[in-house]
Amino acid sequence: MYKFISWNVNGLRSVCGKGFADIFTELDADFFCLQETKMQEGQLDLEFPEYKSYWNYADKKGYSGTAIYTRHEPLAVTYGMGIDEHDHEGRVITMEMEDFFLVCVYTPNSQDELRRLDYRMKWEDDFRAYLCALEAREFTGADGQTFRKGVIVCGDLNVAHKEIDLKNPKTNRKNAGFTDEERAKFTTLLDAGFIDTFRYFYPDMTDIYSWWSYRFQARQKNAGWRIDYFVVSESLRPRLAGAKIHTEIFGSDHCPVELVIA
Repeated sequence: MYKFISWNVNGLRSVCGKGFADIFTELDADFFCLQETKMQEGQLDLEFPEYKSYWNYADKKGYSGTAIYTRHEPLAVTYGMGIDEHDHEGRVITMEMEDFFLVCVYTPNSQDELRRLDYRMKWEDDFRAYLCALEAREFTGADGQTFRKGVIVCGDLNVAHKEIDLKNPKTNRKNAGFTDEERAKFTTLLDAGFIDTFRYFYPDMTDIYSWWSYRFQARQKNAGWRIDYFVVSESLRPRLAGAKIHTEIFGSDHCPVELVIA
């Protein structure tokens, strides 16, 4: 079994003052993926026994950024998508393991008045193509047979896919994260051969969210959005063993999400 955790920490240095080390130890994951670290190299020395860490920093200080802590030695680690337009904000880390790819991603927000929606649409198409290319890569096993590795994508995807995935769908219909365009891109990703793992296990569960605005006492009222995901290749379906959203964990405006595979 492998246990994966993904968490948008909204500033790792900030959440370190709110018990991050204890939460990290308690969750006891094989792979612990972070988004929105908001750090530059050398600003924080945060290591854990038995784990190696890999970091992708944005060019802009105090912005974006991703990281992966792993107990398992990767075969290779790459940063970004290899597309200059997208690769200056520290949004993607890809870890190649023996039998899967792990991709930690912090998807760009379309922002107020949807001023970045056009860029977001380009990102969505390029990121989906990137994932499909990973999935299409062929490898030769020790027995001489060719095989492909499934892809596990985790992170803040900045979209609530269906009305069930946020508290107030009607009033948010044209807001960033719940536009028809963003939701359609998520559908296109699933149609390309990927599974929303939380909905695989809990297709009809309501009132479970992963992000709450800091305004209007949203978390106390549970007026949230489910925008943090584990999405996996269809080929990994037989290995899916569990999914969870850790709404009991505080420290950020997001909470951690979990996947277990056999």
